[in-house]
Amino acid sequence: MKDIEFVSKIQLCQMDELSETDRRLVDRAIEATKNSYAPYSNFHVGACLRLADGREVIGANQENAAFPSGLCAERSAIFAAQSVYPESSIVALSIAARNENGLTSQPVSPCGACRQVILEMEDRYKQDVRILLYGTDGVYVIPSVKSIMPLHFVDSSMK
Repeated sequence: MKDIEFVSKIQLCQMDELSETDRRLVDRAIEATKNSYAPYSNFHVGACLRLADGREVIGANQENAAFPSGLCAERSAIFAAQSVYPESSIVALSIAARNENGLTSQPVSPCGACRQVILEMEDRYKQDVRILLYGTDGVYVIPSVKSIMPLHFVDSSMK
């Protein structure tokens, strides 16, 4: 038997250490939390993505009494962007969350389903998606979803 170790390198930054365009993306994700419909969990998530052509698209989580019918902020933004701008790859995605106490102090990570969708976008366009996870204590900067998903499944996995 052999042990295999996976190591992920993720940067922890403060907002003032981010570029102006990254700060804008995070600020827009924070603002998008206000568009969330979360009457059941009271956990409001916002996302903002930047396309290769510079356009930005926001998303917010949408809950439903029939819980599987809701949608996460990340997929909301990705699917909206792909519906309107299918020719443009996603180069960056920011995520922020707030609860009844305000913005979360620790960054919130995408769920498994969202990670898989982000991975599919990376695979489809052959372009890494930088992920910015906001918390009031700092921002995690992740170079690719593969950094937080080292064993991944894409189309080429079936060949």
